[in-house]
Amino acid sequence: MPRILYAIQGTGNGHLSRALDIVPLLQRHASRVDVLVSGPPADIPLPFAVKYRCHGLGFIFGKKGGVNFVKTFWQLNSAAFLREIRQLPVEAYDLVINDFEPVSAWACQRRQVPCIALSHQSAVLSDYAPRPRHDDPIGRAVLRHYAPVTARYGFHFDRYEPGIHTPVIRRQVRELTPHNDGHYTVYLPAFDEPTLVQRLRYLSGSTRWEVFSKHSTQESEHGRVRVRPVSGAAFTDSLARSAGVLCGAGFETPAEALYLGKKLLVIPMKNQYEQACNAAALARLGVPVVKGLKDRHLAGLDEWLQTGRPVPVAYPDETAAVIGKLLLEQLPVLSH
Repeated sequence: MPRILYAIQGTGNGHLSRALDIVPLLQRHASRVDVLVSGPPADIPLPFAVKYRCHGLGFIFGKKGGVNFVKTFWQLNSAAFLREIRQLPVEAYDLVINDFEPVSAWACQRRQVPCIALSHQSAVLSDYAPRPRHDDPIGRAVLRHYAPVTARYGFHFDRYEPGIHTPVIRRQVRELTPHNDGHYTVYLPAFDEPTLVQRLRYLSGSTRWEVFSKHSTQESEHGRVRVRPVSGAAFTDSLARSAGVLCGAGFETPAEALYLGKKLLVIPMKNQYEQACNAAALARLGVPVVKGLKDRHLAGLDEWLQTGRPVPVAYPDETAAVIGKLLLEQLPVLSH
């Protein structure tokens, strides 16, 4: 049986959420599965061992709706990154599977070892996937070259071509029984707590909000706005009980909200090409997109609260089939 290195981008929670289902599936087919996580510390605890923890090339969220490029720049220790690339023994594995993780990707390229992408970003890069109206050549180039790979298997909100699969909905979410307690769940990690509280309190008088904030370390109440630190279990519970979800244009959270039949509105992070692409894909499905939380955007949010409806989707559990296809197609190639 093969030895597999599964490398995960730790920035944000989506990649790690996907890993909760993918790692056990890989373990069924391998004599050893070693996990690498790079980037800032994550909010989701992993129920399996992580062999390699790397600094990598993560992005740091700001507090006004975008990436904090100053903090991101200063935490990019290029000497440490190059050292991690040199030291990672990718040649010791029969297969390297990569979820948008740069250390393993560049280590593989340096040693001419195949690196197989299993990620949402692979689908976003497809010529058939939706694009924002205004092109961003720099953003597209960053997405393409951040973690170079030799083959791609992708997940997206819809099947835009045969090589694109519907989202990995983790088992914990598939086993939920969703209902409606009347509150709205909010996850907008690029906004700070005061901004979110002030903006949400402007909206429809009786609406209750449960905000999960990366910038908060303890729970607090602000009238109808309850702010909670990010916690995987608490967030999943809030999601299942919500009337709707207000979040960034990431991938896993919108996909889970759609799967659970929740009304959804997304605010794409500024200067983030992948989120602009996701917003275009969600808009095509019928999900409303608002550009921010300024005064001019609040009417769109209020309209969604009053008249928004869930968008029906079909996301069957096909993760095991995708893993089986990847292993069948890639292991024979790597053995020659």
